[in-house]
Amino acid sequence: MRHLIFLAIMVGIIAGFWKVFTKAGKPGWAAIVPIYNIIVLLEIAGKPLWWIILFFIPIANLVAMILVGIAVAEKFGKTGGFGVGLALLSFIFYPILGFGDAKYQGAPPPPAIQ
Repeated sequence: MRHLIFLAIMVGIIAGFWKVFTKAGKPGWAAIVPIYNIIVLLEIAGKPLWWIILFFIPIANLVAMILVGIAVAEKFGKTGGFGVGLALLSFIFYPILGFGDAKYQGAPPPPAIQ
């Protein structure tokens, strides 16, 4: 029974990530490729690629997950609290974001040269 519950949670997370990735114009299959899915998530969040290192450092990975979650939420027009939910309760919040009506707003335009 525990295995079925775990499997259901994993399928929900993967489906949610897949939908979020496709909404952001990224390939959905990237959600199932380890490490590459973090790279794509960093791109969606607008964070630099070197942040991937933070995901392999204890404690720093938790902080990075929260900051990336907040950035992803903001890119979809959601609040910072929703972003914390993405980081800490991803099995609930990524499917909500992926299957909900939120639209990816993309990266802000670069500042104008004066």
